[in-house]
Amino acid sequence: MRVAPVATLEGVAALAGVSKSTASRVINGSPRVTEQAIMRVNAAIAQLHYVPNRAARNLVRRRTQMIAMVIPERTAAFFADPYFAEVIQGAAMYASSTDYTLTLLIESEADAEKTHRFLQSGSVDGALLLSHHSSSATYLELSRSLPVVFGVRPLDDIGFEAHTVDVDNAAAAALATQRLIDRGCTRIATITGPLTATAGRDRLAGWRATLEAAGLVGDPALELVEEGDYTPASGAAAAERLLARGVPFDGLFVASAQMASGALSVLREHGLSVPHDVAISTIDNNSFSTDTKPQLTTVDLHTSDKGAEMVKALLALIAGEAIEHETWIPIELVERGSA
Repeated sequence: MRVAPVATLEGVAALAGVSKSTASRVINGSPRVTEQAIMRVNAAIAQLHYVPNRAARNLVRRRTQMIAMVIPERTAAFFADPYFAEVIQGAAMYASSTDYTLTLLIESEADAEKTHRFLQSGSVDGALLLSHHSSSATYLELSRSLPVVFGVRPLDDIGFEAHTVDVDNAAAAALATQRLIDRGCTRIATITGPLTATAGRDRLAGWRATLEAAGLVGDPALELVEEGDYTPASGAAAAERLLARGVPFDGLFVASAQMASGALSVLREHGLSVPHDVAISTIDNNSFSTDTKPQLTTVDLHTSDKGAEMVKALLALIAGEAIEHETWIPIELVERGSA
């Protein structure tokens, strides 16, 4: 996916037949322009779909000292997933140590345009985008005119580098899978996250690469892979599908602790002991990894740190500082009873 070239102030001025400074005065509501100039500039803005550059306007306008955390997820998924709470907590704690106030926007598909209009209205100085899904083209376009930091890397080539704060999901999956190999597992299945998103694909790739490095990859047609959506119910359903294949496995890497808790329940219902019959490793160090019996061996993504780093990066962008396009959060294996 490649984003269309963004309209510029110069392009608006040229189409309207006025100087760049005149176009700028119209956009900023200055009274020192003629009605004719206003009409011509506004017509050019409409034709080019121009969005005023907030970074430039901040040079002449007072900043709001507000930043938005935008979460394009279903409300039910948001409240059920501790990942969001942990990132928000880290972001809020960091923001509280600055002059900025953090506001939260939970966006449903029904009001996406409403959210976009709010972000473009000058109500905030920048935005954080947090979702399990890859960044949408509309938000990527928005980042050309408003400082935006993404919590998920874009899935495809977008024609420019977005600012992201994330973990190395392939490395996290490799760490969890290697734990299963080290304890002697030789037939390791996996339950992935959504494969329409970067994290889901990267965690599957990390699992597969680790098996290949250990010489444990056989016939691709017999590969034990099932997909979930990060909920316990999807993990349980995926585990049922794996068992229904009738192909034995002694290790299971699950792409999230929520799904792993659901899978663990199914394995026990089928009379399988964890970790003796099937060892389980997963990702996310939260209540879903500690409220099970046995507790789950997992990879800690330091999710709260991610929230803090997202705010830190965004405030640097707002201040006009040059920052790296990618910030990586450290990860670590936490060994517990499941593997």
